[in-house]
This record gives sequence, C-alpha cells and structure tokens, in this order.
Amino acid sequence: MKLTALILLLSTIACGKSSTNGMSKTDTTIITVPTGEQSYLALGDSYTIGESVAQSSSFPYQLAASLNSQGIKARSPKIIAKTGWTTNELQDAIRAEALSTKFDIVTLLIGVNNQYRGNSIATYRTEFKELLQTAISFAGGNKAHVFVVSIPDWGATPFGKQSGKGVQEIAEEIDAFNAVNKEETLKEGISYTDITPGSRNAATNNALVAADGLHPSGLMYKDWVTLLAPSVYKALSLK
Repeated sequence: MKLTALILLLSTIACGKSSTNGMSKTDTTIITVPTGEQSYLALGDSYTIGESVAQSSSFPYQLAASLNSQGIKARSPKIIAKTGWTTNELQDAIRAEALSTKFDIVTLLIGVNNQYRGNSIATYRTEFKELLQTAISFAGGNKAHVFVVSIPDWGATPFGKQSGKGVQEIAEEIDAFNAVNKEETLKEGISYTDITPGSRNAATNNALVAADGLHPSGLMYKDWVTLLAPSVYKALSLK
C-alpha cells in the first residue's frame, strides 16, 4: 500500500522559552495515511444494508464518509448483506459472489436473525468463526483491517416491545450471542466494537429508530460510526 507522510508540527512554549537553552520547544507527530482509495467490504444483514433508511445513512456509507473527512480516501462500500440473513445464508451469499478481490477494510455484523429464529448458539459459534476467517481472507490476511460490530438489541424498539416476546428475554439472548462473537473476535486479535448498549437507548428515544419501528435510524448508525471509525482510522494510519 502506498503511503504518504503528513507531518503536523505542534509547538508548545513554556514561558515563551525553554528553561535549558532559551529556544522554543517543538513536538513533532508524524501521521502516515494511505494515498490511494481504500476498498471496503461490508458483510452482514439488514443492519449492514441499512434497511428502511437511505443508503447514504447506512453505517458502511457513513463510515466511508467519516474516513474521507479524516483525509483517508475510501471507496463506496461493496456490500454483501440482506435483510433476514443468518450466518449460514451470509456464507452461501459470499460463496455465490465468488469474489477474488482483497479489501483494505472488512466489517462483519451478523447474528440477529440466528437469535430471532431461535437457532442454536453452538451453530452460530461455528459459523461465525468461519465467517471471521473469511473476513480475514478478504482483508488479505491482515487481521488489523477486519472489524466486527456487535448485534444491536431489537427488543428495545417499538417492534420489539410489541413482538410478544419479553424485552428482557430478547436482551438476554442478544447478550448471549454477542458473548460468542466477542469471544471469538478477541481470540483472533481482531477489533470489536460494542454498539449494543447504545442500541438500547431506542427504548426511550424514537429518533434512533427508522420509520419501520424496528431498524436503526441514520442517527443511530451515526452513533455506531462514532464508535467504530477511530479503530478503522488507527488501523489505516501509522502514528
């Protein structure tokens, strides 16, 4: 990857001069950022495509915009995701795509539909681990460029509250699935962004929910990017 150095000079002057030689002190921080456009693959389900919000409001597109605002040129995301997909359906879709391209950034958010359908958490663990290895492969083997996002709690939404299933029960199940994906992610030394606590703010803030009463609004996705972007920026930049 071609890199260019942006040198930022930050001057700190105590009493106007150094106490030792009378010269101003200057601290230099070197930040190295990629010069070329960074490719981005987003793997997941409805939370990745941004169901019920404009494409530009989805978290992958907001993440790309955030990186661009920080001086890292990011391409529009390549997205393999669909509403309702479980881990095995995402696996099937990835195989069907037969991608041979490597990407500079890969995000993975999957599992809510495994929980919603009452699927085995043991099977989820097995399939999530396989997807994690797939994500690493798409990143050219560079684990530092893979980013896992936790499953949000849909039980906090108006749909969740009216689903006939207890809000606490949903929360406990989401936590159980997240415990698995977090454990497997950290075991691989991969970045993990926990957006679940913030997703529960939807219980008291309707602005965080899309018009369908179930999926996140662009505002919630913005909160996710606020948490996720620093890790991505750090991985792409040498400081």
